[in-house]
Amino acid sequence: MKTTDHRSHDGGGELTTGRRPSPVVKRLLRLPAALYEHDAGWLLGHRFVCLTHVGRTSGRRYRTVLEVVGSDRASGEVMVIAGLGRRTDWYRNIAVRPAVEVAIGRHRFRPEHRELGEDEAVAVMTEYGRRHPLIAPLLPRVLTWLVGWHYDGSDAAKRRLVRERPIIAFRPVARRSA
Repeated sequence: MKTTDHRSHDGGGELTTGRRPSPVVKRLLRLPAALYEHDAGWLLGHRFVCLTHVGRTSGRRYRTVLEVVGSDRASGEVMVIAGLGRRTDWYRNIAVRPAVEVAIGRHRFRPEHRELGEDEAVAVMTEYGRRHPLIAPLLPRVLTWLVGWHYDGSDAAKRRLVRERPIIAFRPVARRSA
């Protein structure tokens, strides 16, 4: 069953800045979704998740590929950012109906989710920059373009970012013993 939502790599609609990605960028953003659609999401390792969610009004299933910004091996949580903010379709959908599935690498699970508090979200973004030193210098430029205001990587900028673009943690639903 093909249920992929290819609007953007994080399932949102129009960019808040009004700028649209070029056709080449659009194709690159759709590549992770295409890999998951062809059962090759494992090629992405643990860098991206494929979130299956149900439309809040349509009732249709959608698959949205999101970049992992943090994880916690102990709890099994993977954390993603609502890159286009609270108006992102997948974010609005899971607020109404729980997500159906999260696939990461070769692992799939029925998820429950939570929104991180500001301090925890800032820590996740700080760790993300530390874990990815090659792309860390590009983050301020990319995030400035995405959010529409000057993102300089400071603590204040990170706090503003996570207030506007929440970080959501998904983890396997706990099995209840009978």
